[in-house]
Amino acid sequence: MKTTTLLAVILIAIGIVAFGYQGITYTTKENVVDIGPLKVTTEKSNTLPLPPIVGAIALVGGIVLLVVGKKNS
Repeated sequence: MKTTTLLAVILIAIGIVAFGYQGITYTTKENVVDIGPLKVTTEKSNTLPLPPIVGAIALVGGIVLLVVGKKNS
């Protein structure tokens, strides 16, 4: 498999996944109270938004790269 074809397939897959998830969610732990032996922590859920334009750019870029790779062959 050529490098351009492989890169095109990877970009298309990233584009589809970006449309499906629309963000990455992760959890962090925060210390709320830390007094001697008493420690209270809380879990905070954070989301890193992934705009749909990122998925669209990856998907279109992969398709264009796939078409250009076929024409050059």
